[in-house]
Amino acid sequence: MSAGEKAKAKTEQAQGKAEKAVGNAVGNDRMAAEGQAKKSTGDAREAKEKGKDAFKG
Repeated sequence: MSAGEKAKAKTEQAQGKAEKAVGNAVGNDRMAAEGQAKKSTGDAREAKEKGKDAFKG
């Protein structure tokens, strides 16, 4: 996994998790859903990069 893509995936995951927590805390369902979507995007990016690494090695 390239360092840049790995960092981007981790950043998306962290931002999504934080946004979801804030959305849940203030009762904003839309913000919570957007946070979950962002976290899922980060999870998918990480899985894609791990898959690439598996084929390289």
